Amino acid sequence: MNNSQNTLNRYCLALDLKDDPALIAEYIEYHKPENAWPQITANMAEAGILDMEIYHLGDRLFMIMETNDSFDPTAEPKTDEGKKKSDEWETLMWKYQQPLKWAKDGEKWVKMDLIYDLKKALK
Repeated sequence: MNNSQNTLNRYCLALDLKDDPALIAEYIEYHKPENAWPQITANMAEAGILDMEIYHLGDRLFMIMETNDSFDPTAEPKTDEGKKKSDEWETLMWKYQQPLKWAKDGEKWVKMDLIYDLKKALK
């Protein structure tokens, strides 16, 4: 692999869910692999997302996303069907999600700042 052309980028993001156990349980159900919306999964792969994990604690979510260099978080899905399903998904998810107090208007997931890196500390 030529690292100058295939850089792996990591994003760590946070978001809160509405503090309602029933809504949180529904949200978790939507995110089980067997319940994944195929078009949303395809949209992510087409956008350059190579891997994504979402962790949950209470009403807080933490996402780790690894992308290639072509990833643009502001880019629309590539097809009309992809855009339609993405809009549907985002509208549905707002039922469960609430922005962090640091989020800008309309922003959901907020990028976290890296404050410690073991590999760098060991050098």
